[in-house]
Amino acid sequence: MLNFARGRSQTRSTRSMPFAGMEYHDPKRKSNFVGKILMAAALTAVCIIMLKQSPTFGTPSQFSRHEEGVTHVLVTGGAGYIGSHAALRLLKESYRVTIVDNLSRGNIGAVKVLQELFPEPGRLQFIYADLGDAKAVNKIFSENAFDAVIHFAAVAYVGESTLDPLKYYHNITSNTLVVLEAMAAHGVNTLIYSSTCATYGEPEKMPITEETRQVPINPYGKAKKMAEDIILDFSKNSDMAVMILRYFNVIGSDPEGRLGEAPRPELREHGRISGACFDAARGIMPGLKVKGTDYKTHDGTCIRDYIDVTDLVDAHVKALQKAQPSKVGIYNVGTGKGRSVKEFVEACKKATGVDIKVDYLPRRPGDYAEVFSDPTKIRRELNWTAQHTDLEESLKTAWRWQKAHRDGYGAS
Repeated sequence: MLNFARGRSQTRSTRSMPFAGMEYHDPKRKSNFVGKILMAAALTAVCIIMLKQSPTFGTPSQFSRHEEGVTHVLVTGGAGYIGSHAALRLLKESYRVTIVDNLSRGNIGAVKVLQELFPEPGRLQFIYADLGDAKAVNKIFSENAFDAVIHFAAVAYVGESTLDPLKYYHNITSNTLVVLEAMAAHGVNTLIYSSTCATYGEPEKMPITEETRQVPINPYGKAKKMAEDIILDFSKNSDMAVMILRYFNVIGSDPEGRLGEAPRPELREHGRISGACFDAARGIMPGLKVKGTDYKTHDGTCIRDYIDVTDLVDAHVKALQKAQPSKVGIYNVGTGKGRSVKEFVEACKKATGVDIKVDYLPRRPGDYAEVFSDPTKIRRELNWTAQHTDLEESLKTAWRWQKAHRDGYGAS
């Protein structure tokens, strides 16, 4: 049998051949190298020609240009509980949405749900970024043609704010300044600011109107008020349209079960009372801890105004639609009715069908006895009224999502 393969002793070297301090290169190697260069150049030229012939070559992203009849809204914190529900509502109403979130409190799973619901090009994009990074924020504004900003992004737990106040002043006040500066630099002239009733502190009389004096008593409320003051001072010499929504205690979830609240496990002790109730009902926690039973209320526990997230989102959309250049609107967003923590717990027991164990503990620092809104102004000027005012029904809706998503949105 003939063997046409060369043996080792017959292998033709393609390496340089040194002789007397000099190198003599194999001419065939040089020829192969030149051939490869020519081939690469030819392929590059073909690719460029094909790209130029493509109808989308040189066409900017739909997010980077203004389009008649389309409002492009930047939703900061859009991967969070309230922000994701707001993004869903905006997308349903044919807004173009960009979500910016650093996912420190938000869930990428919520963004994936939205992407699956609205996969069409130019509808939704997600940008992972920290609003504390001014360079990154300015890059986002320079690469996108925003028409408006709804600024949700913020840490938002009263108890945590008393333990780590600097985090709250940086995350809320400083980051709002970064967003406002970027808006001014890039000509984005509509801002809907997500504020809180915590800016009022503990008023002497109820209900709270927009004229009630703001005397916040915890770092969360103070940081939000500082952010409001910055916005209001800037607006005095600007044509920016500004809406500030001070809302109360948020509950509920998407009625169609697509989105819900899924706080990080390590934040459970600081979270909303609804989340704590559901954790107790599911056996994740041994029981519910109610902090404070000696307040000057009818049953000794705090009284709050619980607003369904669907109603809250509706208020934001109405504020966006009604925003006017060089005008500032400030509105309380609540039901106008206060419910005690004990009443809330009883409603949660009925909604879940679980006899939740309750432990009564001393007061939590920074809490106040009674807070509920007077929604007259927002009803008169924005034609907004809370529709989901049955506490038990709102909790049932949220409980359905919790039961169907025992791991929240799953692993990110």
